[in-house]
Amino acid sequence: MPLSHDESLLDACNISRRLENGPSWLLHAVSCRLWPGDRVAVTGPSGGGKTVLLRALVWLDPFNTGHLLWKGAPLLGRDTPSFRRQVIYLHQQPVLLDGTVEHNLRQPYSLQMHSDTQYDRQRTITRLEQMGRQADFLDLPTRTLSGGESQIVAVLRAVQLEPVVLLLDEPTAALDEHGTRAVEQTVLGWQAENPAQRAFVWVSHDAQQARRVAIRFWHIDQGHLKERSSEP
Repeated sequence: MPLSHDESLLDACNISRRLENGPSWLLHAVSCRLWPGDRVAVTGPSGGGKTVLLRALVWLDPFNTGHLLWKGAPLLGRDTPSFRRQVIYLHQQPVLLDGTVEHNLRQPYSLQMHSDTQYDRQRTITRLEQMGRQADFLDLPTRTLSGGESQIVAVLRAVQLEPVVLLLDEPTAALDEHGTRAVEQTVLGWQAENPAQRAFVWVSHDAQQARRVAIRFWHIDQGHLKERSSEP
């Protein structure tokens, strides 16, 4: 069912987290809301909590306090498969399976949560060409890929599944300027296919990149999150 613009996608409600027996908070009373159509950039110093925030938003780590809402309803354990289908987290250093690039792109469709969809090879080739790669890129063994090429595969693997939300942890950190712009356009293109329903949160150390991809700006430091009314 389509969402109305006054219905949020994902809400973090006063979430806090610290390491077990640790004295300091990794996240401290963080509340934020992601709306349909949002393009959010997250900036902040190294160790400030950017990755911890994304892992919290995809419900990978336990909270000491607080909870998440998905489309207005509290998340329960039984919701995990459906939630993880709709909200995809991309780690800065993606994990790829042994085999070819295409094997990695096909693999998610073997999972029960994606059994009602099919791999579209031609659409994948079109996206690759838009990113400056040819169809033979699909035949490359993953063990031969550079860090940047692995990031390209991870982005392709995520957008092909047509999630509602993408959580991107520096997805272009290992890419040159050309590759960076290509990934940006791929993610923006994915969001533009259904702009009233899809959203992303993009962690970046690059203020210029944040301005290119985002319309909202969050800053996190020492586990405290603030929204900035202007660009970084």
